[in-house]
Formats: sequence, C-alpha cells, structure tokens
Amino acid sequence: MVCMWRVLQRGSICTAWLRKRDWLCGLAGLSATHYSTKTAPQIPRMEYQDAICTLNTLQTNASALEQVRRERGHPQLQLQAMRGYLERAGLTVEELDHLNIIHVTGTKGKGSTCAFTEQILRSYGFRTGFYSSPHLVQVRERIRINGQPIGKELFTKYFWQVYGRLEETKDAHRGTMPAYFRFLTILAFHVFLQEKVDLAVIEVGIGGAYDCTNIIRRPWVCGISSLGIDHTQILGDTIEKIAWQKGGIFKPRVPAFTVRQPENAMDVLKDRAKEMSCPLWVCPDLEDYQADCGPLHLGLAGQHQRANASLALQLSHTWLQRRCLPDKSFPASVEHIGVLKPTPIMVKGLADTEWPGRNQTLKHGAVTYFLDGAHTMRSMQACVHWFRETAAQHERMASGTVARVLLFNATGERDSAAMLKLLLPCHFDFAVFCPNITEAIASCNADQQNFNVSVENMLTRCLDNERSWRLHHGQGDNSTELLIDNGLSLVPKKKADTLVFPCILSALQWITQGRDPVLADSSKSVLEVKPSIMAKAALLCNATEIHILITGSLHLVGGVLKHIDPASSK
Repeated sequence: MVCMWRVLQRGSICTAWLRKRDWLCGLAGLSATHYSTKTAPQIPRMEYQDAICTLNTLQTNASALEQVRRERGHPQLQLQAMRGYLERAGLTVEELDHLNIIHVTGTKGKGSTCAFTEQILRSYGFRTGFYSSPHLVQVRERIRINGQPIGKELFTKYFWQVYGRLEETKDAHRGTMPAYFRFLTILAFHVFLQEKVDLAVIEVGIGGAYDCTNIIRRPWVCGISSLGIDHTQILGDTIEKIAWQKGGIFKPRVPAFTVRQPENAMDVLKDRAKEMSCPLWVCPDLEDYQADCGPLHLGLAGQHQRANASLALQLSHTWLQRRCLPDKSFPASVEHIGVLKPTPIMVKGLADTEWPGRNQTLKHGAVTYFLDGAHTMRSMQACVHWFRETAAQHERMASGTVARVLLFNATGERDSAAMLKLLLPCHFDFAVFCPNITEAIASCNADQQNFNVSVENMLTRCLDNERSWRLHHGQGDNSTELLIDNGLSLVPKKKADTLVFPCILSALQWITQGRDPVLADSSKSVLEVKPSIMAKAALLCNATEIHILITGSLHLVGGVLKHIDPASSK
C-alpha cells in the first residue's frame, strides 16, 4: 500500500505495526496478504499521515514510563524539562498567560466538564480553544477550535513547525525529544496562540501537580471534578494522595472550584488551597440553580453529569466575570458559594453540549450501541446506572425480544475483575472481549496505534478478563479452548456466553451478525469463524433488536466509533 510504504520510510515504529498485523492474522489462521479483498485506497494529504507516524515515534515505552515514575519525587525537574521543550519550540510560559486559560483536573468527569464549559463560552461568541485527551478516532480531536477538531491541513502545518524546531535543537540537548503527550501539549499551545483564541480550556492529562499542562502560571480559573482511585502507580494509592496531586493546579489568587468530594479528599484540597493562597469554592447541586426556563437540561446523558454541569457553570461564570470585570478580587477562603442564576445562553450551552464516547447512544437499524469509556470503579458504577436506565427505555419500545451484549476491554493497572463484577446486574446474553486494535490488518490510519503494549500482552489481558467474567458467573476457571481454524482459537468451547476476538472489527461483525448496514459494507474484511461458533449466534440472529454496551476503555470506544461512525474518520 502506498501509504504504508511512506510510513515505513519514517522508521521502525511503523515497521513494528506491520509485524503486529502479521502476528494478529497468524493468530486467526489468516493470511496477511489475502485478508482483505479490497485494494488499499490512495490516501490524499499524505503529509498528514507522515505527521501522525512521526508523532507515534514519540510514544513513551515502558522503560521511559518507569523513569518518569522514579522522577516523580522531583516535580520541578519535570516542569523544568517541559519549559525547556516549550522554549525549544519557540514558545515561552509568559506567552501562555495570554491564552486566558481554564485549567481542569479530576478523576471522573473532567473531560465532560471541559466540554460543557467550552460550549457555554462558545455560545457567548468567544473563539475557543479546547485541549483534551485521549482522542477517540483521530489525534486531531485533542486540539479543537470553536468545538471542532483542527483540520488535517492545519494540524500538519503546525505539527511540522513545532517538530522541526525541536528536531533542529535536539543535538544541543543530548538528543532529547518530548514524549507523545508533552509534544501534543506544546502543539496545542502553539495552535491556540497562532489561531488567536479568546480562551483555552485545558484538560489535565494525569494528576495535576506534575502534569505537563501545569507549566501554566496564570490561569483565569481552575476546576476539579469528581475524585477517585486511578493511575495509582503515578498518583498514589489513596484518595488523599490523589487529591494532593489534583490540588497541584491551584495557583495564588486564582479562583478554583470543586464538586463535592469525599471528606478526606476535601480536607486535602482545602489544605492545598490554603498553602497556595488560592480561593476555593464547592459547587452547589445542579438542582439548586434557578433558571427562568425551569429545570436545566443537559446535552450529555447520565445522572453524574449534573455535577460536571454545575462545575462548568461556575467556571464559565467566573471567566466571564474576569473578562467583564478584570479588577474583581476573590477572598481566599473555602465555602459553599451562592447559587448563580444561569443566563439563557448558559442554559442553551448546557443543552447543546456534545462529548462523544461518554454515555452515547447510536441506533443503526436493529442494532443499538451504548458507548461509555468508563474505566474506573466510580465511572463504571455511573455507566451501569445509565445503561440499565437507558437500555430499559429502549427495550420498552422494542417490538420483540432484545439480546444484550457486553463488549469490554480494560488497559493499564485497572482492576478489570472488579469492574466486570459491577456489570453483572445488567444481565448480558453474551460477554465479548477484544484488545484495543481496530482491525487485524494494517490500515493507513495511524491515529489509533499504540506501541506501548505488545499484542501478546493485550490478548492475554482479554483472556484474563474473559476468565474473570466466567468466575463471576460461577463457571469455574477452566482454561479457554479457542476455536478459530488453523490458529490460536478465539472463543471458549464449553460456554457460548463469552467470546474473545483478536480485534474490534471482528468482534463487532460477530455481534451484529450483518444487521448493522454500516458494518455490513462489503468492502470490510470479514473474519471467518467456524460454523459451530456461528451457530451459537442464533440468539443474535433471532432477536428483534441487539443492544451492545461498549465500555471499559475510551480507546475501545474510539475503535468502535471508527467502524460504526464513518464521519469520525474523515
């Protein structure tokens, strides 16, 4: 394929992906050269694909991640390194002061809070920048102008500007280049400055105190969404340690807001705010706001979004106050603030907010997808509550039987078994597991490639998840015999309610059984499964509707969206 040869010229990273492709096809007993019947398209804007492949060479490997963890005890060195990269790219921390930044962290809901906040301020007519992570389908989603991912041409232009400056100065700095997330953070700052946004909403990557976004010196306002246990190897294994990290974004005399937190976490946030002379307020419940239109309606589904919306109202209101009343001062104290009255523009902003992959429902004929990237215990609890309520509504409208299917994967250090246990009350007919690999064939979309984890490890994790699910159902810990012809078998022989597939596309094709017209596209490659396994799909074929919950990983959700929402890949 032309695009793959262009990519190969960029280095060994993409060569590794080709090996990964061949390995996957070997697992399924498939030929890498004859897996797809269609000819690879001639992809326009090859400079964009070159940029993405070059970006992927900056992905941090496991040894580098371990080094970062060891250096966590020296936060100033981390931020000093980030400032050095920023300056090598031709930027200064002083320039970031002109972006009028809203800085948001948290464990659960920080992205949704940012989305609400950005939509509200855009509704007022301001030109907004929005930096978030991770992306679902294309890396451009991380850097948005006026709510839209920057275009491929704009991304390519600014990418090579920043990368070129860093590459030119590499030899003078011991050959160092910023890792993936650091680079994208610098790129976002560069884009927002060049595009002259009125404000930038910046979502923290991990934690706060040591996060590379924390080189921001003077944000206009800071926010903390719901706290919980996640990224424990980096942030600590208690809610108090995590709260200390999150409170690291507080700045002297910069107003900050938090949703209601567990008591121990709240105590830590108060102490951090006091240390930094930062005025901190706790947001009221959304029900306490009095709007002329009556109850507030949100564009994002789920009861847990109400706290995120309240935080967004406070952040946007405070930013507007600063914009209109620049001399307004804020007392340095922690208290429950008075309830503001949302303006009609704020009300409309909350209702118009969209944030794909979070409590999202897509209906394709007889198949309904329920997508939520929940990947912590608290977010999974919220996901289960949302799914049971929403799926029940859809089932009441169905004209016949409904088959329920779980498509699950989890990554990193997360406790998959505990999350799967939370999903048991959903009463799925099938539980399907697959790695975060979009399809078992090389494609020209490098945006979703991850070189930090081997394919072997990803598939092993899937088999572990499948085993946990069976144990939760009291099915014992029998080893899984897999039944794809001439290769590593992929589904259990004795039990039809759990299956493991080598990629997202093959899992979706088996679950939907040709009933989703988007997936039924003849140009898509199809994984051939034994007839005995296909026979087990009778329930799916005979059901009036198929309801699929996709959860456990935002990367999994993004891979699914790539296949079922073609517009997301354009």
